[in-house]
Parts: sequence; structure tokens; C-alpha cells
Amino acid sequence: MRRSGALLFGVLIGLFIGAAFIRRRTAHAERADLYFEDGSMLSLSNGSPGADRLLPLARQLIGQTRTA
Repeated sequence: MRRSGALLFGVLIGLFIGAAFIRRRTAHAERADLYFEDGSMLSLSNGSPGADRLLPLARQLIGQTRTA
């Protein structure tokens, strides 16, 4: 009985650490989400072809709104 409880505890701790690691890695990734009138969405992450032009403009707009 103790062995199964320790195993369950170990699995839960492993899941928690794994989720924290994944969240930390994805938190620093920049992306731009484009929403269209038909309800569709396109997400451009850093390094994708369209994002190279769009992300600098988005940074500039966000910077302007924060200082205003």
C-alpha cells in the first residue's frame, strides 16, 4: 500500500514539474494571433515567415499604448 502511494505521489510531482517546465519555455515565445471575420484564427510565432514583419509592428504598437 505504501509503495503505490509513493508511486502516485512521484507521478504527480513529475507531472507538476513537467507542466512548469513546458509553461516556462512557452511563456517567452512571442506570437501574433490574427482573428478574421469568419471566426478563424491564425497564430504566427516568432520565426515564421509572416511574423518577421508583423511582430516588430506589434511591439511598437504595444509600446506606444503603454506610454500613452
